[in-house]
Amino acid sequence: MAGMNNYSTLMYTTNQNPSDTDDKEMQRTETQHTRAAISSTGLPPTTLNLQRSPQIQYQLSDDQYQAYLESLTAGHERAGPGLKNVTSDRDLSLPLEKHRGFEKYYDSQEDEISIRKYLGIGVQWVSLVTENLLNHPFVVLRRQCQVYNASQRYHLHPLGLIPAIVHLHRRQGVTTLWKGLGSCLLVRGLSMAMDDVLSKITMWPKEVDSRTSLKRFGQHVILKGLSIALVMPFYAASLVETVQSDIASEKPGLFDVFREGSLRLLYWKSPQKGRMLPIWALIGPTVGVGLTKYLFGLVIKGISSRIMRRRIQQSQERKGAKFKDDSLENQNVEVYSNLISMLTTEVIFYPLETILHRIQLQGTRTIIDNLDNGYAVVPILTNYQGAIDCYRTTVAAEGFSGLYKGFGAIILQFAAHIAVIKLTKWIVNQITEIISSRPPTKVIQYYNLEYGSLDRGMISNSTTISPSISSGSDVDGNSLD
Repeated sequence: MAGMNNYSTLMYTTNQNPSDTDDKEMQRTETQHTRAAISSTGLPPTTLNLQRSPQIQYQLSDDQYQAYLESLTAGHERAGPGLKNVTSDRDLSLPLEKHRGFEKYYDSQEDEISIRKYLGIGVQWVSLVTENLLNHPFVVLRRQCQVYNASQRYHLHPLGLIPAIVHLHRRQGVTTLWKGLGSCLLVRGLSMAMDDVLSKITMWPKEVDSRTSLKRFGQHVILKGLSIALVMPFYAASLVETVQSDIASEKPGLFDVFREGSLRLLYWKSPQKGRMLPIWALIGPTVGVGLTKYLFGLVIKGISSRIMRRRIQQSQERKGAKFKDDSLENQNVEVYSNLISMLTTEVIFYPLETILHRIQLQGTRTIIDNLDNGYAVVPILTNYQGAIDCYRTTVAAEGFSGLYKGFGAIILQFAAHIAVIKLTKWIVNQITEIISSRPPTKVIQYYNLEYGSLDRGMISNSTTISPSISSGSDVDGNSLD
């Protein structure tokens, strides 16, 4: 406890405690004595009271007295007679920054920036995991609704899907909505690997930004088109695994998606099975929709990120702060711009995705769960001649809303995604506030070594302190060298 009293007297004039009348009276008396000494002589006293009770005085050396005088004079110019109001624990340690002897005990600014950077990376990783893993059950639901042309319920809102989800879980277990997860991840990895391989072979850029030239951008678009065309057979094989019923189909192996995709590539002109469309009939619509969706997403991401950065800059300017390129804010902008881009493109291109899934699944003899009730299973029997014929047949038989079957699943998907991002951001904000308000770690370690454990619980949220006290302590000079 003695160590705490030394630290309190060293860092602050006294702790304000509303319930302790004697301490408040003592603080008032000490402040009055200090002010009286300054007003009568023009100089502060050469001794400091380093403990409340009993009153023990310690003689200051010339260097300590000079530092004390400079600190008190600076405090007098800023906030009256050497007093300063603070509202956070971190502010209580700020006077030490004026003395070079304490610099080695302070965390560098890069340490805090690094922590904020890692927190932002954590948010990005959570968003990535949510996009690829946690959203998969909703992807399974929407794909099953999209490919079932004879369904009576369109599931345009989330409430209609809840009974079917409950029945599926009761009948087939929890894993029924996680089928095809392995193949989906493999196809995503294959797509990124294909981009990388094509980029190394052709020397075309696999990523673009605002500084990319028009020629390089055109090369990038061609690279993306080739990648989509080469991955398409494997995507179609993965589609089958995500929609087929677990109770009416054999469990696929982890790498069956490569075998099925390769077989589709081998049967380039003639279909592998009866009504299955050949690859050449699927490449055109798939590449066209894929490239358009990708470019549209780039535009939405660029616009949304610019708007968010501009709003952040204006907010900081209204507060009187100069805008700076903060890594955590940039990472938040990146996460939300990706989310806005993905949400917008998925909603706008949903009808085209429905058409692509139907023509890609045709002829595979797939049996899916009947989401009208969640109990039965039904086969997919269609006879489309191509993408245009699929569109005309769907609109004629099911209406234009037939292109939006399962739209309630995408609402659930992005509601869950946004909820996870909001929760993660709240946790990151709490951690950031704790880091920003704490005293530097090395200062705490120094005083723990000198005076014992610090009882921070005794520090009030708003305390009036004297900056001069921070330099007037009897600190061992060897520890500061």
